[in-house]
Amino acid sequence: MVFKGRDLHPERSARDLYGAEIRRHRLRADGMSLARLAAILNFSKAHLSRIETAESAPPRGLSEKLDAVFGTEGLFIGLYPLARAQEFPDKYRRFMELAAQALIHESCTITVPGLLQTPDFARASLRSGDPHATEQEIKDKLTARLNRQRRVHGDAPARYWFILDEAALRRPVGGPNTTATQLAALLDAGRPSHITIQVLPFAAGEHGEMGGSLTLLTLPTRATVAYLEGSRSGVLEDDPERVAKLRESYDLLRAQALSPRDSAAMIRAAMEDHERHAT
Repeated sequence: MVFKGRDLHPERSARDLYGAEIRRHRLRADGMSLARLAAILNFSKAHLSRIETAESAPPRGLSEKLDAVFGTEGLFIGLYPLARAQEFPDKYRRFMELAAQALIHESCTITVPGLLQTPDFARASLRSGDPHATEQEIKDKLTARLNRQRRVHGDAPARYWFILDEAALRRPVGGPNTTATQLAALLDAGRPSHITIQVLPFAAGEHGEMGGSLTLLTLPTRATVAYLEGSRSGVLEDDPERVAKLRESYDLLRAQALSPRDSAAMIRAAMEDHERHAT
């Protein structure tokens, strides 16, 4: 079976352009395989594949090697700062752009939302989600995630409403110490008036977002878009009828969740449980 790489869109993304140029020059070199190029570069094939498909940004030093192998006279060196400037892959970028301008963020998640994660918790989550990533890739993703948090705590922040499944409190991520610290941070995060945190307890039973997360963004135009995310994919939904149904689902979950005060009490109890198990 012949491997067919992901379609790239160099007209939309500097990361895609960088990856497309790797693929173009690789195939022009007598159809050089990705494994062969990785061996010449003394580079991880898996990491190189993610760069070629624009899933990861190129690391420092790779561009010089690519220009030397392909004889491209600084092409990749020139593209490097543009590709590095884009923190997120193209498939997430539109959601990130909308999230940055949204007036109201509402989300239901089965884990602690990235916007509220501590650095240690975020690092452990990113590593578990991509166990084969290099340390540089994890560092880049962590920096991007933490940079997104600035708007939550900055001047004139948007209104944020988070619904967390109880599983987000009970599952130790990065060990009990890291999780206890994360839950303490959640308690602090819920104190400002523009942030509301509710917990959807196990007692509420099954619900429609157990397999992922749902985020609703109210834009300056007052239009609402929805973002559905699973462990390996994300879909931006802007069809008004579909968004209306997702809004109804979210409102039902909010009605089933504990009050903010009772949610804080459950978060504190879970934090103390993790502290007791910490070494």
